[in-house]
Amino acid sequence: MSNIEPLIQIKHLGKSFVSKSNEVKALEDINLSINEGEIYGIIGLSGAGKSTLVRCINFLEKPTAGEVIFDGRNLSELSDKELRSVRQSMGMIFQQFNLLMQRTVLYNVCFPMNIAGYPKKEAKDRAIKLLEIVGLSDKAGAYPAQLSGGQKQRVAIARALATDPKVLLCDEATSALDPSTTQSILELLKDINQEMGLTVVIITHEMSVVERICNRVAIIDQSRVAEVGKVSDIFAAPQSDIGKSLVFSQSVGSMPLIKEGNCYRILFDGHSSYEPVIANLVLECKAAVNILFADTKDIEGNAVGQMIIQLPDDELVVQKVLNYMKVKNIRFEEVSADA
Repeated sequence: MSNIEPLIQIKHLGKSFVSKSNEVKALEDINLSINEGEIYGIIGLSGAGKSTLVRCINFLEKPTAGEVIFDGRNLSELSDKELRSVRQSMGMIFQQFNLLMQRTVLYNVCFPMNIAGYPKKEAKDRAIKLLEIVGLSDKAGAYPAQLSGGQKQRVAIARALATDPKVLLCDEATSALDPSTTQSILELLKDINQEMGLTVVIITHEMSVVERICNRVAIIDQSRVAEVGKVSDIFAAPQSDIGKSLVFSQSVGSMPLIKEGNCYRILFDGHSSYEPVIANLVLECKAAVNILFADTKDIEGNAVGQMIIQLPDDELVVQKVLNYMKVKNIRFEEVSADA
């Protein structure tokens, strides 16, 4: 089998900002590989360094240490002219759209092609085709001020696709949108990924965005990579403290206080979403199981998350249930009072 190199390799990358009074390390020893054709998430809290990282990927910010290798080329070794050429293979969309407000939608999409030297007719024809792809064929003559937030972001996506890039970098692209519009933009990005084979890198602070669209994810915390893996694996069993905080954040405030014994947390880490785990347990063990709390998600057909159950005050029944879960490879742990 041939060994295919990742489209983007980030090796020991660091970025510091130096002022007269101090030095701020925005990124430290970042190592990531992003494969061609995947949707890759980079998530972290505000200030973690994720937006600096995406700007280092396309060298809008030059790293102070390490390497970024894009499509086999080490960006630190390229001239400014060569970098400008490479950036045409890197489309980028932003939280605030960054459209030219005094120009029409069609002109906004043509703009990067004009800079790249496309013939005017070719640029216009391609812009019209891209507006059709993003569902805005009827808005070519409109101005950004006449569009909704979702429509502005669709224009920004069409503009980012104008120079036929290999990767689309999305920096908090849905943060300014309402939930319904966010969902439609994510579906559009997913369609573009599947139909064009375009690699998509999504920078976000929202785990729900990663859950809906990404194949793999890197969690950035305090300027470093805290955890990397398949989305289903990290949702099932986050290893880092920040990973646990992000995955289970929706549980905070809704978790019950455990005031009695015989309570166990079941960790769902890949059982089929269609497998009735608890129902089978009840039927097999003939145990009256009380579900105190549940926070599970369906990720690519697998159930991930957690559930807290309370078992009857009968030692034989408890042992039977625990043995059943061990045999069935159901991960669980005892939950103490007020945990």
